[in-house]
Amino acid sequence: MERRSEGLALESLWHAPETAPVDGAAVRGGWLPPALAARFAGELAMPLLSERPTIVANFVSTVDGVVALGPSEPAAGGGEISGFSDADRFMMALLRGLADVVVVGAGTLRVGTRHRWTAPYLFPALAADFAAWRADLGLALQPTLIVVSASGNVDPNHPGLSAPDVPAIVATTPAGAARLDARPLPANLSVAAVGVDGRVPAGAILELVRGTGARLALCEGGPHLFGELLRAHLIDELFLTVAPQIVGRDAAAQRLALVEGTAFGGGQGRWSKLVAVRRAGDDLFLRYRLER
Repeated sequence: MERRSEGLALESLWHAPETAPVDGAAVRGGWLPPALAARFAGELAMPLLSERPTIVANFVSTVDGVVALGPSEPAAGGGEISGFSDADRFMMALLRGLADVVVVGAGTLRVGTRHRWTAPYLFPALAADFAAWRADLGLALQPTLIVVSASGNVDPNHPGLSAPDVPAIVATTPAGAARLDARPLPANLSVAAVGVDGRVPAGAILELVRGTGARLALCEGGPHLFGELLRAHLIDELFLTVAPQIVGRDAAAQRLALVEGTAFGGGQGRWSKLVAVRRAGDDLFLRYRLER
């Protein structure tokens, strides 16, 4: 099936002048290998914090701000929001290619019934190029997948959790851990009982990421997980694809109920700085760096 924006390069429209890393901070990435640079010219580099892992988030949104279609369409994910944009998938693959860890919520896992949170899953033809890039960066073959589920109600045989070459962790509560420990688990999957009071707080997720030795984590949602990390001031950068779909005011008001309350109440938000703008066909790719 031909995807929207099939094969289009993410052309650079604008980027902010880069400032020198603070206190000699390290940077992950840089110039891409030729096969990847053919669709993303220039550098893709992430500043790495010295005191904790850097966490970046990646979302796709419609023009009118919808990031999830809600309970009325429970099987819909980012593909439905982006119109199954090939360029959006490529941006997602690049970010996975740089990350030590990918963090998703249980809802995202359930929607992606066959998904694997790796770059080669999105672009099998470029698997060798992504592998070589990660090797040059000194990274493991695949990022570790962390699934956040307070209840532990996830299928350990999900392809994303059971792929032998992908280390996977379910971050859950003691009750959720007991639920999972009662089932046979794949050899690559472990369970971390880090939650308290029926939830898995952002600080516990951070410590779990830190415990893997990761320097760079990628959050792919959903909105509730993103909001949890955002409230704790743990999101450092946001990559936002704006797809040319318009859901409509009435539908959006209903569907956006899913993401209500995920950020800050009373206007107590966080300011961010736009650092790059790219375009592929009718898709815009925005990169923001959040204030600390």
